[in-house]
Amino acid sequence: MNKPNRKQLGGLLLIVLAVVGLAILIQAVGTRERRLVGRAPVVSTEKAASARPDWSKLTVILDNIAANYVDTLNAAEITEEILPLILAQLDPHSVYLPPEELKTADESLLGEFFGIGIQFTVPEDTAVVSNVIAGGPAEKVGVLSGDRIVQVDDTPIAGVSMPQDSMVKLMRGPKNTHVKIGVLREGESVSFDIVRSKISEKSVDVSFMVNDTTGYIKLSKFTRTSYSEFLKAAIGLRADGMRRLVFDLRGNSGGYMDQALLMCNEFLQKGQLVVYLEGAHRKREDFFADGRGRLVDMDLAVLIDENSASSSEIFAGAMQDNDRGTIYGVRSFGKGLVQEPIYFTDGSGVRVTVARYHTPTGRCIQKPYSDDYAYDIYDRYLHGEMMSADSIKVNDSLKFVTPAGKVVYGGGGIIPDVFVPIDTTHTSEFLIKCNRQSLQYKFVTQFSDAHRSRLRSITTREALDAFLKTLDLKRDFLAFTANRGLTPTPQEWNVSGEVILTQLRAMIGRTTPLDDLGFYPIFLTIDNTAQTALQN
Repeated sequence: MNKPNRKQLGGLLLIVLAVVGLAILIQAVGTRERRLVGRAPVVSTEKAASARPDWSKLTVILDNIAANYVDTLNAAEITEEILPLILAQLDPHSVYLPPEELKTADESLLGEFFGIGIQFTVPEDTAVVSNVIAGGPAEKVGVLSGDRIVQVDDTPIAGVSMPQDSMVKLMRGPKNTHVKIGVLREGESVSFDIVRSKISEKSVDVSFMVNDTTGYIKLSKFTRTSYSEFLKAAIGLRADGMRRLVFDLRGNSGGYMDQALLMCNEFLQKGQLVVYLEGAHRKREDFFADGRGRLVDMDLAVLIDENSASSSEIFAGAMQDNDRGTIYGVRSFGKGLVQEPIYFTDGSGVRVTVARYHTPTGRCIQKPYSDDYAYDIYDRYLHGEMMSADSIKVNDSLKFVTPAGKVVYGGGGIIPDVFVPIDTTHTSEFLIKCNRQSLQYKFVTQFSDAHRSRLRSITTREALDAFLKTLDLKRDFLAFTANRGLTPTPQEWNVSGEVILTQLRAMIGRTTPLDDLGFYPIFLTIDNTAQTALQN
């Protein structure tokens, strides 16, 4: 490891000094989700102060600096610099969030924000409205899918290479405030004055019946409303005849732990352990199923990938360790830590790791805090783990056994019961070049412009299927790529053609009012992990 330079040593000194005053800055301590139902306790600032180790020497230094330092110090500016460094000394998931970042993070977890109610994409350098949320402010004033957003208030956003998140910030704002949106619609300029209001973000992306007996639910994150959304979707599918559920947690990085506990409770028998928490200053706390779950007899398959983390791993681990469901995919992220939020009066906050969580067999799935922690996923690809289960590194000292005798491992994510490697059988040079240039996406944007009125009228999967059958997407797409100097060989098309056409059909489905319900039923037909779960 390289020796720290003078600037870094100075920064470390400030870190140490700042630890002393940290509790003084605390206005309110957020609460950890500790029970399936009920109010979590609030930790007082007095408790935080009394729990500190002896920092007497540092207190003397701080007092001396305050009384004798040669220049006037900007305490607020120094604090902003040193807080991230303090938390960086702890673990990868203890973080400081400035006001704007904390607001965005909390909005994501709460599942709501104040905005205008649209979804948009940026295929080139202009935002294109892909979906208008029903009943939202934008729909009420007449914004339509396909509209090109060229200006927000006095800020031009078309043709200026503005990052997409910057566009989002311009459109969001306080409740009941006005924002002017200028759009280009079929060559004509139209402007709208929109009053921002509360927009609820769904965490259940989609739910539908794959066949007569199998349902599919995809959960993107664990927000405040995730459990109620999930339960509503599951009950609806059961009424449609679902006897087996494929629950997709791929790409789900977690969120509120209590939502994962509530979902686990729906599948487990009374008295079965869901998870337990433990830390140096937190006594072990166990969470058990209460036996009132409505899905205890439901056959269950859980899909995970390298980006399934935290609450996703709590759910997958509880199902795996209780021999309750079959886990499909690749090894999950490996985050077995519980963060507790602390909020400051200026709108900023920190999230401090206070405990590790353990699955029912006793394993903690937190991966090691290596120097290349941020590049762990990249290393998995590099070392072949995404292609072969034999490349997964396991620690025999962290081997556990489920009640049914299945061997499971801790220390590095959830290893699936059925490993499903990345499917490369349909990969060709033509497909790679199309992906690099986002040609499928650009083609669908052009296609949807040409068929906008027809696409807006499609509100059922049956209508979508009927429309897609009228198209010659192979002819149109190959003409589109040829105009960009890219033509596949016959062999390349034989290898990748059907995958590309399926991608196009799914993406076209998403441009209709069906949104994700127009996308996933089509896309899952070429999804190797989902197909493996469906066929087993």
